[in-house]
Amino acid sequence: MVMPVRRLLVPHAVRAPLLFPSQLLYICIARGHAFHRTPSLLAISFLESGLLEFVSTMEMMVMESPPEFCRHMVCSSYSDGVSSSGEFSLPRSPSIAGGISSPDHGFLITSTAAYSDEMVRGLISDLESTCLDLQREAAMGLRLLAKHSAENRLRIARAGAVAPLVSLLSHPDPQLQEHGVTAILNLSLCDENKEPIVAAGAVRHLVCALRSGTPAARENAACALLRLAQLDDLRSAIGRSGAIPPLVGLLETGGFRGKKDAATALFALLAAEENKARAVEAGIVRPLLELMADPESGMVDKAAYVLHRVLSTPEGRAATVDEGGVPVLVEIVEAGSRRQKEVAMLSLLEICEESAINRKMVVREGAIPPLVALSQSSSRKTKEKAEALIELLRQPTTTSGCNRRKPME
Repeated sequence: MVMPVRRLLVPHAVRAPLLFPSQLLYICIARGHAFHRTPSLLAISFLESGLLEFVSTMEMMVMESPPEFCRHMVCSSYSDGVSSSGEFSLPRSPSIAGGISSPDHGFLITSTAAYSDEMVRGLISDLESTCLDLQREAAMGLRLLAKHSAENRLRIARAGAVAPLVSLLSHPDPQLQEHGVTAILNLSLCDENKEPIVAAGAVRHLVCALRSGTPAARENAACALLRLAQLDDLRSAIGRSGAIPPLVGLLETGGFRGKKDAATALFALLAAEENKARAVEAGIVRPLLELMADPESGMVDKAAYVLHRVLSTPEGRAATVDEGGVPVLVEIVEAGSRRQKEVAMLSLLEICEESAINRKMVVREGAIPPLVALSQSSSRKTKEKAEALIELLRQPTTTSGCNRRKPME
């Protein structure tokens, strides 16, 4: 019996890119079914006793153990997304090197898969099914179809997938919510899809997932909000929707990837002036300083750039001083990388420009010698800024930008 492509299930543990020569367009795995092969479909049935091996006769036969090439492929790690060094890295599926133990199932299509509009419409229809497993399967299918190319993302969005996927972002089932969030993230990688996603009400639902979703859902919700925040007129709206506090929470309590995603999203949102006060009120300064004070965090640069945006407001400067930020910044100027030294110097300049008290504090922390060293080994622009800060610090502490004497008339 040939099963419809959109009904096929694949064990979660063996979701992996399966790359074959020739014209094979789909690799689908299902549990407990037998299939025939067509030019565009190769199905391998996953049975407890092993795998079905495809043969040249268009039929399939049971094997006692998986063929060596299949064993190698399913034991490889897989990332549903792109490299974290560039775009966003999506959650990894577990390796099954020790055997398949996960009862979870899903849907698999290779990155080169050609698919019909009818198939996409079928998946969209299944999103509104009363069967939870079918919903999960459909959301996973759309998530994977949307993963690789702008053409795929446009076709899926134009077929009407955005609204039903957005409705999953607040779904009580954690796995279905996670699939929905990741599918929306993948669709948002195409600029043309951003406005339809926003129009479908995705922002408030992404905030919901950011507050209460699985770790992967929270990370991907942060990434999706980052993508939407690239629309200039939406940054303030995202801030008003309540996104800042849960992003600060993710920055404080998330894993490494969660912290990085939260910092990147916050940096984008803080381009809107009104979001800076929201971030300070949400307690952003302390986790930023903690990350900056820990070179092993791998987050010194990102946290320093986010803090520099916060420091453009009086509230941000006051919070940074109150949370012990001056010693942290001086330490970075003294011992950080060149980029870290430069952004820390600029942050100290923000803190010192209008406050004699802050200048005295910075001098007491021993900032002048490392600032002199920085001014002698940097670009012209950095040298000028460092020298301006040194001049400020050498001013008498009885004068400030607020209480300088007026010249006698």
